Amino acid sequence: MGIEINRFKGDVDEELLCPICSAVLENPLQAPNCEHAFCSACIHEWLSRQPTCPVDRQTITPPQLRPVPRILRNLLYRLQLTCDNAVYGCTAVLKLDALQSHVQECEFNPKRPVPCESGCGLVVPKDELKEHNCVKELRCLVQTQQAKLVEVQAEVAESKFQLHEQKRELQLLKDFMRAMRNANPSMRILADQMEADEVRRWAETLSKARVLRWGGMISTPDTVLQAMIKRALSESGCPPHIIQDLMENAHERRWPTGLSSLEIRQLNRRQYENYVCRRIPGKQAVAVMACDNGHMNPDMILEPGLIMIFAHGVE
Repeated sequence: MGIEINRFKGDVDEELLCPICSAVLENPLQAPNCEHAFCSACIHEWLSRQPTCPVDRQTITPPQLRPVPRILRNLLYRLQLTCDNAVYGCTAVLKLDALQSHVQECEFNPKRPVPCESGCGLVVPKDELKEHNCVKELRCLVQTQQAKLVEVQAEVAESKFQLHEQKRELQLLKDFMRAMRNANPSMRILADQMEADEVRRWAETLSKARVLRWGGMISTPDTVLQAMIKRALSESGCPPHIIQDLMENAHERRWPTGLSSLEIRQLNRRQYENYVCRRIPGKQAVAVMACDNGHMNPDMILEPGLIMIFAHGVE
């Protein structure tokens, strides 16, 4: 709706008035042919009921409306008007283009947001400050946040349930394919490919690692250390069907010939820098996966990969 005429200082030309609300044009738009101008809100509400010009009944649609000429906009901008908050004591007289920003900051605006001076830290409309009750408002705020927290927790629980169901269905599919593997050669190939793709996708989720001190390698980890690494692998999303193989490959008794003893490892030490290593989250350990290390000599890698644990020096 437009701005009431009695707020303007001086006479207002008829061409600056909206034919619908009879107030001064606000965000004006004009019809395409007859060029009658209207407030944007007024004409859109009108056209939602009937697609005709309110003045001469020519057919128009919302997409046909266009901005008014610059000369009309300039005339509107030159108008002088009182502040919306004149009834509350504001005596400011402004041009139309300065009105909106002034009203928002006007000290007489009863709805201007102001901080509570009692210490609760809330911001409330100025005209509600006298009735503001810190304890009551904070209690409402806490209740609202608690309700939102309950909703979020319910959504998280539902997401976890859905994820669990998807994992269960995927595991059932894998079990079925493994059962079919021996009976159907084509199924065996498909199952092997699916497992290889799953291992590769998991490996790519781990960040690449750099080993600064290969001499800190623990080639015979004890049971406790292996259990910690195994748990970290599981928590990282490692495919269950390779976890045991990887953990068996964490001990030098299972390592390939190029790593089988300390003496041989020292001879092949220069090749370590060619490994693509993946950091096991939160541990001084790396996974050296076969899918990442096809460039290495066969005597330096195992399927599905190696686990190398260090005392320190992994970045």
